[in-house]
Amino acid sequence: MRVPLSWLREYVDVDLSPEALADRLTLLGMEVRGIERIGADWSRVVVGELLTVDRHPNSARLSLTTVRVGDGEPTLSIVCGATNIAPGQRIPVALPGSVLPGDRRIEIAKLAGVESQGMLCSGDELGLSSDADGILILPADTPIGLPMEDLVGDVVLDVDVKPNRGDALSILGLAREVSAATGAPVRWPGIVVTESGDATADHVRVDVLDTERCPRFVARYLDGVSVGPSPFAVQQRLTAAGMRPISNIVDASNYVMLELGKPIHTFDADGVPNGHIIVRGAEPGERLTTLDHVERVLDPEVLLIAGDDGPLGLAGVMGGLDSEVSDTTSRVIVESALFDPVSIRRTAFRFALRSEASLRFEKGQEHRLARIGADRAAQLILAWGGGRAATEVVDTDPVELPRARVAFRPARVARLLGVDLPSTEQAALLARVEVTTEPADPTDLVPIAAAGPTGAAQQVPAAEGALVAVIPGHRRDLVIEADIAEEVARVRGYETLPGTLPTSAMPAIRPDPRRLVDHLRGWLSGQGLLEVVTHGLIGPEDHARLGLAADDPATIRALNPVTADHSELRRSLLPGLLTVLADAERQRRPDVAVFEVGPIHARVDGQPTETPMVGVLLAGSARPATWAATPRAWDLADGKGLVEALVARIADASVDWRATTPHAGVEHPGRTAEGVVTLPDGRAVVLGRVTEVHPALLAAMDIRAPHVISVGLEIGAIAAIEPGRVQAGRVDGPPPVERDLAVVVDATRGAGDVAAIIRDAAGPSLVGLGLFDRYQGAQLGADQVSLAWRLRLDPDPSAPETATDDLMDHIATVLSERIGARRRA
Repeated sequence: MRVPLSWLREYVDVDLSPEALADRLTLLGMEVRGIERIGADWSRVVVGELLTVDRHPNSARLSLTTVRVGDGEPTLSIVCGATNIAPGQRIPVALPGSVLPGDRRIEIAKLAGVESQGMLCSGDELGLSSDADGILILPADTPIGLPMEDLVGDVVLDVDVKPNRGDALSILGLAREVSAATGAPVRWPGIVVTESGDATADHVRVDVLDTERCPRFVARYLDGVSVGPSPFAVQQRLTAAGMRPISNIVDASNYVMLELGKPIHTFDADGVPNGHIIVRGAEPGERLTTLDHVERVLDPEVLLIAGDDGPLGLAGVMGGLDSEVSDTTSRVIVESALFDPVSIRRTAFRFALRSEASLRFEKGQEHRLARIGADRAAQLILAWGGGRAATEVVDTDPVELPRARVAFRPARVARLLGVDLPSTEQAALLARVEVTTEPADPTDLVPIAAAGPTGAAQQVPAAEGALVAVIPGHRRDLVIEADIAEEVARVRGYETLPGTLPTSAMPAIRPDPRRLVDHLRGWLSGQGLLEVVTHGLIGPEDHARLGLAADDPATIRALNPVTADHSELRRSLLPGLLTVLADAERQRRPDVAVFEVGPIHARVDGQPTETPMVGVLLAGSARPATWAATPRAWDLADGKGLVEALVARIADASVDWRATTPHAGVEHPGRTAEGVVTLPDGRAVVLGRVTEVHPALLAAMDIRAPHVISVGLEIGAIAAIEPGRVQAGRVDGPPPVERDLAVVVDATRGAGDVAAIIRDAAGPSLVGLGLFDRYQGAQLGADQVSLAWRLRLDPDPSAPETATDDLMDHIATVLSERIGARRRA
């Protein structure tokens, strides 16, 4: 928030330098991010009076003026191209030798053959406004010769107000902070509305149909007003604070918002049929054209300010075009209302209309500000635009709310802060921020945790010596005992609290919950794969490609998505990985080997769940072409081999591959396998799936690769196979014996089925099994395939020499009996 010091000083005495004040506010939690000095970047710019404005003798687009810049000073002849100037006006004049913002230097020069002894300045050229079309016209009573920095110069603080301190988003709110730091009293503006004639209720009727989203609505009625520019000083003040001056009526509402923190809206009463204002939810499909000339389609989630003929504005966000104050407006209705912060935030976010007004409504408003803001706006409109204010107001909830009470234990506060602070000193510190204290009753409860989405409020009985803090209405952030402790520390000064090291024993070393994940990432990177991070939110179209219905109850959807493409929590890593491949192909990089470690989300039994996953995507060439080697594309065996190597690394175990039903349109039929590891206790753990992505899915995402391998493993399953404690095994005896076995089976027979039979037939002697060749060709039938296996056998030293050969014959016999396999020589 931009805070002009000249404005701030109207509400509190400030004897500190801007730098010292910035330091004090920052220590109070109101970080000052910058200090701007208006007028510091120009020199020799004074107020002048136009004596004559004549046509330039050599140019139809220029004027030749004479300007007086002070008593005893020579009259200057200045060439100007603006069209809004006339004799008698007071204007800013850059004298010869002056410097303007951007280090622009003004000297005597010839323009179209005529000497120009300076320059008449626009507001844009002085950095006072964005208006560069004409010369800045000053009030007629501005002293001639007065340096412009004395007229409009100011110091502006850029204050970062934190989200929980909506009360500080105003000049008055920051004056309270200065008062807390310096002890200077706060001065409220004198608010007196001169009323006459009939009552506001004779012209305005308000019906609030949704009191939850609009707990209070205050309206005032004024007529006979004249719309025009605001006073020059008001325009400069608004500009310095970051607001663009528009007209006296609109500027009055903006002035009140910046001064008191209370957003105000003014309606042209002629645009409110019968003076009837209705606060309600929008009807489905209802439409409203807002002040930015955009037609918006509404629904019941949007709170409206409406009239008898339809919507008048988005409550707390932006008014409607039909009731906008214009140059012909003479009757005005002032709206000062309170709205539900959540409703305003949702509406502003949905329509991308985060305005200064909605920003303040989102943080909550003090109840009494509704009436104060309406009166202050009416007072300023009368002062700047004339007219009459009708008597009284229309107020839907005129009863002011009692101040909140928060019990706290001074001894607990002192212990939290680590400093000995008597209760009397704590009470005095709180009094500096308008929080009064009184002794607690035995029945008072100390709130130690506020109610939230995950649980109810937590309270404990007040101990002996407890106090009750009586909270002013504007401090909505003081709710529990810890808030009081923080406020005591803030006002006393965080820098005054001594730093102490903890004396409690440090906790024992705990296992790193990310150890396995980090190990997986490191190992996969070591295999030559690149790690990617894709978006956790994807679109309905991505899920539809996975065969998931748009209304699938298991999909978790964002309530306020930024875009439709990022509106649902992903249920698979595959869409993101395929997007990486598609992007790589567009950049002519078809060879992709990437992995991602991240969560997927779904509703299970109505509850949201998160499942950590590791996904791998392989496409293009596994081995690029060189002079010594031909290229080889990634295939399903590469994905399976990656999983087998990972399992061997993690648990020194083997993986059984089982054929599983592919997801239609996502996984290739006959090229999808489920990896299972059997633990020593007999439990089977399903790690995940290895598959070739279905060509239809690749085509839907404009991917040209003919074969794409996808691996998806649950990190929880990997953790389940990781041994909790590594124990030394028995001392090795004779080295294992390796034998090869090639069998011919039906081409439709899965390799996993054959491997299971070999393990069953070999028994405990088998310590390793791997498929190293798969052959189909002229030596076999069209429906046959040869599978070559390498067996590692643990020999029994006491067995005869022929035991290994006998075991291999036994395995071949079992394969023949069970699946008709033929041993191939």
